[in-house]
Amino acid sequence: MVPRTELLSGSAGLLFVFANILLEQAGLPIPAVPTLLVVGALVPGHPGWGVTAILLATAACIMADTGWYYAGRVYGNRIIRLLCRVSLSPDSCVSETHVRFERWGLRALLFAKFVPGLSTVAPPLAGALRLDFGGFLRMTSLGALLWTVAFVALGALAAPQINWLLPRLTQLGARAAVLVGAVVALYALVRWLQRRRLYSALRTARIGVHELQALMAGETPPLVVDVRSNSARTLDPRSIPGALHVPPESIGQALTSLLRGNEVVLYCTCPNDASAVRAAQLLKKHGVVRVRPLNGGLDAWIAAGYPATTLESPGITVQAGAGTAMPKAS
Repeated sequence: MVPRTELLSGSAGLLFVFANILLEQAGLPIPAVPTLLVVGALVPGHPGWGVTAILLATAACIMADTGWYYAGRVYGNRIIRLLCRVSLSPDSCVSETHVRFERWGLRALLFAKFVPGLSTVAPPLAGALRLDFGGFLRMTSLGALLWTVAFVALGALAAPQINWLLPRLTQLGARAAVLVGAVVALYALVRWLQRRRLYSALRTARIGVHELQALMAGETPPLVVDVRSNSARTLDPRSIPGALHVPPESIGQALTSLLRGNEVVLYCTCPNDASAVRAAQLLKKHGVVRVRPLNGGLDAWIAAGYPATTLESPGITVQAGAGTAMPKAS
C-alpha cells in the first residue's frame, strides 16, 4: 500500500523510496510507480525533500541496473532466458529486446524503463553483449533520471487528486491494502489471460529434431532457416549446419520467392519458439505452405547431440530485399 504522506515527507520516507525502487528494479514484483506519484504530490510542499527523493530513486535504479549488467556479463544468455521465463510476456521478451538494441544500441536504455520487458532485460543484455560499461552507465543513468522525473512530474500535476486520496486510504486501513492487492491481482490475471491467448495462437504444427535430422539426411532436404536476431546469434553463435540466417524483420521481405517451392523449417531460441512460429505464420500468408517451426529450437537440436556450426565459420544470410542467399563471413 502507498505510505501515508506524513511518513513519506521525512527521512523514513526517503529510505522507503530508495528501498522500494531498488527492490522493484532488482526484479521483485513490487510496484514503484505509485511511490513516485506520491513523491510528485509532495514536491510542491517539500521541494528540497522531493529533489533528494528523485536523486535517491535514480541512484537505486543505477545500482540495480549495474548489478544486472554484470550478471549478464558473467552469465550471458542464461540470465536473459531466466528473466524472460518469469516475465508476464515471455514470448516477446527476448526478440523485441534484441530488435530494439540492434536498432538503437545503448540509446535504448534512455526509454527502456517505460517499456515492459525491455526494462527487465536491457541491462543484462547490454552486459551479455559486452557493451562498453562507461557508455552503459551514462545511458542507464539518463534513462533512470528521465523515468523518475517523468512519474514524479505526473504526480505533481495530479497532486490535488493524490492528496485527496491518501487520507482516505489511511482511513480504510486494512481494507485499502485489500483493495490495492485486488487491483494488482486483477492486473496479473489479465496479463496471464493474454499470455494464454498468445499460447493458443502459437499452437501450430511443429517438426521435431529427430525428424528434421532424418529429412536433412534424405534426398530432398528441407530449407532450414535461422530466424534469430543478429544480437541473439552473437550471444549464442551456434547454428544448425547449412541454415540460412534471416532476421525476423526481413522474413516477409526477402524469402517468399525463394521458399515457396521448398519445405521450410524455421528455428530460434526464444520461449515457445515464438519468433519461428510468427515467421511461419507470416510465410504461410505469403503462399509458403510447407513451413514448420522446429520444436524446441536450436537448444533441442544441440541437446539431441546433433552437430552445430559456429559464427567463426562462414555462414549464410539473406538480406532484406534480396531473393538469393549470400555467403557471410563472421
